[in-house]
Amino acid sequence: MKSAFSAAIAITFGLVVLAGYFIDLSLLVLLRDVFLRYTVILAAIALVVGVVNLLMVHWRKMSTAQGGSSIYSLLLVVSLILTAIIAGLLGPTNTLALWIYQYVQLPVESSVMALLTVVLVVAAARMLRRSANWFNLLFLATALVMLAGAVPLFGLNIPGLHGAGGLREWIAGVPSVAGGRGLLLGIGLGTIAVGLRVILGADRPYGR
Repeated sequence: MKSAFSAAIAITFGLVVLAGYFIDLSLLVLLRDVFLRYTVILAAIALVVGVVNLLMVHWRKMSTAQGGSSIYSLLLVVSLILTAIIAGLLGPTNTLALWIYQYVQLPVESSVMALLTVVLVVAAARMLRRSANWFNLLFLATALVMLAGAVPLFGLNIPGLHGAGGLREWIAGVPSVAGGRGLLLGIGLGTIAVGLRVILGADRPYGR
């Protein structure tokens, strides 16, 4: 009974929001906007709950861990609390908040991207060792061209690779954009399919 009631609520709200986009009726448009606003509020509440859960998990790790294994949890909790206080009281455009963004967050993001680059090259090398076909060679060659074109090697500017109209710019502007659009289309179609399955009652994640 509880599962059927939850399914009826989800299907009703989903159909109302979906109809509000396709049927030009003032009542449906009004209900759609109201439901979407409440959805944004619930998403914000879920974000707050997730942050609180993150703090609780790492607080338990700090309380139960032995030796220096809890240092990372301590750094995460302290950084989160300090950043929330500074950005909340002084505003995100304050000089101190911008300093944290420029000298803490951006270097961390750059380090993660650098680590991702190394992992990509290692994965390509392992892939070639297992199966050296044309697709793997093309993948590795593209990765090396993008890496070599990002920063001049030893100050050398390779003709046709750097600058406007170079090979790196063409790869970033044509094949990469085409692949990214394909991924976005796939994500959009998958989201629509999941939403339709929930609206039609085929999937009921809320009843579990």
